[in-house]
This record gives sequence, structure tokens and C-alpha cells, in this order.
Amino acid sequence: MGRAGGPEGRTAVAHAMESRNSDGPAMTGQLARRLLPLVCAVVFALIAGCTAGGTDNDNASSGTPLDPDVPPVTDGDWYRPGGDASWQWQLQPDADGGINTDYDVDVYDVDLFDAPDEVIEKLHTDGRAVICYFSAGTYEDFRDDAGEFDPPALGEPLGDFPDERWLDIRSAHVHRIMLARLDLAAARGCDGVEPDNVDAYANDSGFDLTARDQLAYNRFIANAAHQRGLAVGLKNDLDQVEQLVDYFDFSVNEQCFEYAECEALRPFIDAGKPVFNAEYASGYVESAVAREALCIDAAALRLQTLVLPVDLDDAFRFSCESAGMSNNE
Repeated sequence: MGRAGGPEGRTAVAHAMESRNSDGPAMTGQLARRLLPLVCAVVFALIAGCTAGGTDNDNASSGTPLDPDVPPVTDGDWYRPGGDASWQWQLQPDADGGINTDYDVDVYDVDLFDAPDEVIEKLHTDGRAVICYFSAGTYEDFRDDAGEFDPPALGEPLGDFPDERWLDIRSAHVHRIMLARLDLAAARGCDGVEPDNVDAYANDSGFDLTARDQLAYNRFIANAAHQRGLAVGLKNDLDQVEQLVDYFDFSVNEQCFEYAECEALRPFIDAGKPVFNAEYASGYVESAVAREALCIDAAALRLQTLVLPVDLDDAFRFSCESAGMSNNE
């Protein structure tokens, strides 16, 4: 499924031009001359709103800056996974070129852009909730909407991923693109979203971002998701868990056991919200004894832990459940 429509401003102008005086006489030259300045002003404003061009500072300051102290949106009818919800995470096609929909779990986490419509429909038919992944903090040059990003909002490359670059999360232009992605998630029938890379302030992003900038952005994403009837998960960003737990419905974490960081996720557990944890270390992959010890620890902390390939392509899968461990390969 392609990108959800074009710029709203362009659509509105086209609609106005097509419908104007469609049932009446042609506009006179005098009236046209009188209205031309107004029409030009409206068109310019709409184009400026769609492009948000300019420098980094222009992008960061165009429109009202995000408020880090905005209250959470908590009232609404969206999917809220229970603390013991089971899950599967597959963002890349498997060896057969598809998504394995056979796991008996509560939640599937799949790619917003790449998951076929029939996969989402099949998962819903099977009673699964569908979480749709997208990057909220980085530019990916292979995405359908890559051409929409304003170059000044693109920062440093993301670690080992040269086709990704950090975004200036203060940019109103970036905000509009992320709202469009949330609209796409709602239109595709996703029950929730997993916005990735929401810790730019703690990385070498190329921008002078603060912790409050990140709080404002993450809360903006969470509230916008809820306003569209979508559940939303906090991806990593462990240093801000306590300040964000009320805004998010679940957590998606990578490698908290490997890096001894799982205690930071306790606020989600205490709030009755699931922590979906994935571990990639070769020791867990190769040793059943290591996996058993991992799953005992996961059960003690009430984390929903999977051991997965780092490519998230379903090449293998080991699943821990709160009461023990089950292997699904």
C-alpha cells in the first residue's frame, strides 16, 4: 500500500480551483484581479505549511514548539494490551519471502510500510492485535515517503546503518510527516504503533537536542497516536521511562538482559503494561541452558521475552512466557 495521499494544502487548492464558480458565469477580469492577492496569499501559506523549508533553526521554530509538559491523552477506545500479552516481532520477510502468521500470540509487531494488507487481515481474522513499526526518529532512504523530508532536518548517520540519519525532532516539518505516518497506520487497520529511535538526545544526532526536547517529541507522538485510536509503545529510551510511562501503552525493549538494564522498565510492569523484550546475544541462541536461565529471570520480572535473530526475519524464535519457557522454531 502506498503513501496516504499527497500534501493536504495542494489537495485543498486543487479542490477549490475545480469547484469555484462551477455552476455560474465565468469570473470577470476585475473580480479576478481583486481576488488574486488573496488567492496568492492563501496558496503561499499552504505551500509553506506543506514544505516547512528553510534552515535548521527555521524548521525548529516554525509553528509552536512542542510542549514537554502536555498531559497524556488517556481517554479513548484503543487497544490496550494486558501485562501478560504474548507477542511476535517480524519486520523482515522470512526465507519464503513472507510473514509467518502461525504463532499463537496476542500481538504481532510488523512493518508499517512493508507488511502486506493480507497479512494484517489474516492476523485480525486469527484474533491477533497488529502493532505497526516505523522509525519516528530517523530518516530511512528506502521508505515510500523519503522524498518528503526536508534536507536541513537530516542529521548524522545512525551507527551501523548508513542509510538512516537522525532527524531534528524539533522540526515542524518532521512532526507533519510523523502525523501522516500515524494516519497511515490508522488507515491500514493497525491496532497500535511502535515508533522507533526516540532517543536522539542521547545519541550523536548532529543536533543540539535536550532531554526536554525528547520528552516533548515522545509525548507528542504518543498523544497523536491515541487521538487516532492507536495504542503506542515506547521503544527503548530507558532514561525517560518514569516520565513517559503514563503516555504509552506498552514498552518494546531490546537487550535489557544483555546490558543489565531491565530494572529500568519496572514502571511499565507496575502499571500493568507489558514489556515486550527481545534478546539477540549468541549465548542465548546457542545454549538452551542460557535460555532457560534467561527465561527464569524474565518470569521474575514479568517481561515478555523473545530470543530472536537481529534481522527480525523469523529465521528462529525462542519464546519465554511468564510461567516458564516455550521454544518455537
